[in-house]
Amino acid sequence: MKNKLRVAAYCRVSTDKNDQVDSLASQIKYFTDYIDSHKEWTLCEVYYDEGISGTSVKKRTGFNRMIYDALNGNIDLIITKEVSRFARNTVDTLSYTRKLKEKGVGVFFMNDNIDTRDSDGELRLSIMASIAQEESRKTSERVKWGQKRRMEQGVVFGRDLLGYFVRDGKLIINPDEVETVKLIFHKFLIEGKGTHVIARELEEIGIRPKRVKHWSNTAILRVLKNEKYVGDLCQKKTYTPDYLSHTKKLNRGEEEMIYLKDHHEAIIDRDTWNKTQFELARRSSSKKQKSKHSNRYWCSGKLICGECGHRFVSRRKKLKNGEIYKAWRCYASTKYGQAKTNNSGENIGCNNSSINEKILISAVAYSLKFLKINSKSIKENMLREIRLVLNLKAKKNINTASLYEQIEILNKKKRKAIDLMLDMIITKSDLKEQTDYYNEEIEELRKKIDLAEKRNIAQSQQIHDIKTYISEIDRMLNYNIEDTNVYNSALNKIVILKDNQLIIYLNAVPFGIKLHYSAKGKGKSYHFKFKYLGKTIEGK
Repeated sequence: MKNKLRVAAYCRVSTDKNDQVDSLASQIKYFTDYIDSHKEWTLCEVYYDEGISGTSVKKRTGFNRMIYDALNGNIDLIITKEVSRFARNTVDTLSYTRKLKEKGVGVFFMNDNIDTRDSDGELRLSIMASIAQEESRKTSERVKWGQKRRMEQGVVFGRDLLGYFVRDGKLIINPDEVETVKLIFHKFLIEGKGTHVIARELEEIGIRPKRVKHWSNTAILRVLKNEKYVGDLCQKKTYTPDYLSHTKKLNRGEEEMIYLKDHHEAIIDRDTWNKTQFELARRSSSKKQKSKHSNRYWCSGKLICGECGHRFVSRRKKLKNGEIYKAWRCYASTKYGQAKTNNSGENIGCNNSSINEKILISAVAYSLKFLKINSKSIKENMLREIRLVLNLKAKKNINTASLYEQIEILNKKKRKAIDLMLDMIITKSDLKEQTDYYNEEIEELRKKIDLAEKRNIAQSQQIHDIKTYISEIDRMLNYNIEDTNVYNSALNKIVILKDNQLIIYLNAVPFGIKLHYSAKGKGKSYHFKFKYLGKTIEGK
């Protein structure tokens, strides 16, 4: 008696929802009955996967187990519903069917009527696999588009986080964790503690973090930088560049982020939030300079040489009368002296002059005074800029949904051309000519979509930056100009140029204030003058 053909079946559903589970059960029963109805066949097993995407086979345990059994001589034939159920990746489909064929194992795709044991099986399979892959890409784009629209409507995607539950697309405060969030901000901003210290102290008092075993400086930073605690929502911080691999990457401008202000109930007030972000930026800037004195002086790490780009460092000198003369000097000048070329051909040293700290303090005080006097006009100009950006955005707005629809129409035409070739109405060369044309059109449409999304990102970021500047101006209006303790948070940097020129950059405004100064005398006789926009200001 002839040996019966050992036949296995494979089925897969791409979600674990109840209706799909029922569908899986139906598929298993169908394949079992179908194989049993063939007297020359014997059922090996019905392999299956639930809730797993078809674009990759890495996590499909049922599929991988079936391939292992087949390659080890336990299966003669595999039957499956269609190519898209087997794999939605052309490379995977052809790779696995070829491996199986080498071992004498065939694959029969029932709905597509393709049998890899036939002479033209691989040709027909490659065409159908390509269509399946294109369908997967199209589905991915539809899902991404739909998610983006929901994000714009304020629907939250993601998991619970410290201080909040995520329920039905909404952020709901977790009362048991609110105080932990507030404590972290207080320790950082009010107590001035570093992230490592905060992490250690939370561990010591027995407060547990979310989703990780122990607190770390990284975990603390995630809390301090998370806009959700001030009531805002930023989504699409990560993106998936490849629909086949599903690998996520940090979004560094590749795709438009969705930022919604005052989206939900805040845990941290906006003033505390703004101060925290500037303090984070200040400490980060200081760390980059690797200066052990980074927090010692109000302007540490913020004085930039306009000649060579190095930082200015503090220098103290005791005068004969016992008075301390404090000045700042370019690091390159301090280390190497005047500008010159060393034996290795490197340019070292700097010709910039040192500057008395009194001048710097007065320059910042004048800049803050200038900001207070002109705050109304500065904010009006910024708001005008926002209106211009919005008007430009409206004029140049491209309907990406329409572009996606055009791509879909072209893909349908591609699939129709393939059907015509299979029906032998057109030749392979005709098919290639048509698909090449459609692919070129699709590529142009994708370029337009990409350009529109990048423009939206840039415009949204510009508006966000201007709003931040306005908020910071309002905060700085309450500063005591005579108190140097506020200068550190107010000041972004000072660029010190030759010929007695300074450019003051405050955190609240996107432009620099350029001052000319002159100085005479030493000690108590020391005095100086500022010139700005034709006005002279004296100090000592």
